[in-house]
Amino acid sequence: MAKVFNRGSREARLLSKIESSKEYERRTAIAKVRDISETLATAITSKLIEAGLVETKNQNSLEEMIHGCLEELTRADDFDVDYSIAPFRTITAVPNIVSLYVTAFVIEKVIDHRDTVDIYGSDEEIYVCINRQVTKYIQ
Repeated sequence: MAKVFNRGSREARLLSKIESSKEYERRTAIAKVRDISETLATAITSKLIEAGLVETKNQNSLEEMIHGCLEELTRADDFDVDYSIAPFRTITAVPNIVSLYVTAFVIEKVIDHRDTVDIYGSDEEIYVCINRQVTKYIQ
């Protein structure tokens, strides 16, 4: 027989605080992107190309696409963000929302762009490369 767990007010408060802190962290990260989107896009683009994860004919167009992605993230509602990152949530145990959103964008949209030659590496490698830059600029 299954055990029944009764949530007391103490447990409910703890769970509420955990959820609130996660949501606060998410909103804060997205808010910080507003201020540094251009710089962050430049850093992500150069690292993706240096690491050999993205091969492109035009680095500027890749930078513009990633900058557009970051701007879109700052204006998107929660459902759109969650929908975009859903296939990639299992990449890491504690994902950064900004890194995951940009990773999803690179894997799903950049590959179809006319200036993109190819994307190399696994989803995890792309996430790690992007996350290094995001944590450097957002933290």
